[in-house]
Amino acid sequence: MFYGFFRSFRASDLLFPEPSSNCPQCPRLSDLRHMLRQSEPGWHNAPVPTFGDPLGRLLIVGLAPGVRGANRTGRPFTGDYAGDLLYETLGRFGFTQGTYAAQAQDGLALAECAITNAVRCVPPQNKPTPDEINQCRPFLAQTLSAMPRLTALVALGRIAHESVLRALGLKLKDFPFAHGAWHRLPDRNLSLFDSYHCSRYNTNTGKLTPDMFHTVFENVRGSLDAAA
Repeated sequence: MFYGFFRSFRASDLLFPEPSSNCPQCPRLSDLRHMLRQSEPGWHNAPVPTFGDPLGRLLIVGLAPGVRGANRTGRPFTGDYAGDLLYETLGRFGFTQGTYAAQAQDGLALAECAITNAVRCVPPQNKPTPDEINQCRPFLAQTLSAMPRLTALVALGRIAHESVLRALGLKLKDFPFAHGAWHRLPDRNLSLFDSYHCSRYNTNTGKLTPDMFHTVFENVRGSLDAAA
């Protein structure tokens, strides 16, 4: 349930639905947010809104804000290593305008796409609970609905993949997660592309290499160009 705790973030001529800055739906996340506001009052320390254009054809879905990344800067994947790899890759395939400088005020804009998270608030140890993921899913569902030209999704990690499917009312068993997988979804004729999350841990351990990540977005770019 929503209980009316919303605000709207304007991008282009449509609205992305977002939780309020003091969204109380997840007590553990609210407690962490309060603690961070006390220790780091200059940080964003609130649900991180979707970044990009709701008229875009691509939506990238991550897990949750990083404590020193998006939770600090207020923009998804901005200020940590995951953002360095993601925004470099988006620029490589023509999804950005401007230069990424790891801060929300760098003037970077997204072209044809938007970025959001399955969970909008930073969780302790970067690990949201199943209940927190469920509580935040209505915001993801509304973000999907707010993009009338949406044709492609990139899920960064299994949790994002499963949350997207549940938000669309689809069965997980019909669309198993695998890095590099390309699923044709019946809902709105969407394509779902899977990738391991671009976290420092995954790249340091070799689970995800830049080339592997680039290949996912090469497939996305090809799919969008073919449908244009």
